[in-house]
Amino acid sequence: MKLEQLPLGPLGTNCYVIKEDQRALIVDPGGEADKLIRMIERRELQPVAILLTHAHFDHIGALDEIRDHFNIEVYMHEEEQNWLMDPEKNGSALFGMVTSSITARKAEHFIDKGTMEVEGFLFEIRYTPGHSPGSISFVFHEAGYAVVGDTLFAGGIGRTDLPGGNMETLLSSIKTQLMDLPDEMEICPGHGNMTTVEEERKNNPFLN
Repeated sequence: MKLEQLPLGPLGTNCYVIKEDQRALIVDPGGEADKLIRMIERRELQPVAILLTHAHFDHIGALDEIRDHFNIEVYMHEEEQNWLMDPEKNGSALFGMVTSSITARKAEHFIDKGTMEVEGFLFEIRYTPGHSPGSISFVFHEAGYAVVGDTLFAGGIGRTDLPGGNMETLLSSIKTQLMDLPDEMEICPGHGNMTTVEEERKNNPFLN
């Protein structure tokens, strides 16, 4: 199982394409649908589902275009089910200088913490609120990486000044749901470079 990172949209949000035997999961299609479609078709991949770490506008900008182009369904946490359709909640209304209002149709599936299999892909969902109330992380134990959205970054943490954000909750999520993963586990954040659990435990100033 291989993972490819593709920054998309006005904020360079990391979309992840997780692939095995030419089948693929798409995590957080944040924008520039044409760019993502070209990459997938160039590699002759068959997308099977879209996973959302959370529903902020910069993670859902290409959601409906990708969903419709590949005829696949969307999985997200129920806490933010109404955010897709509401520019105020998903934040696009607050960033008018960066983007126009962004909306998407309701997700087909709501998921919660625990082990899950989607179209042959097996992973663990960890509930990691704080950046937003419905933030979740996808842990692929056998492959050795966790896609964490805007919960944790290389040397930083997610912002908590948007609606539903809470610093205490975010730090608790990181310490109890991510820092207990193996040291060598790769952390795949919503922005910026990938890192590891060990690197963040030792050097992230917000965690020390």
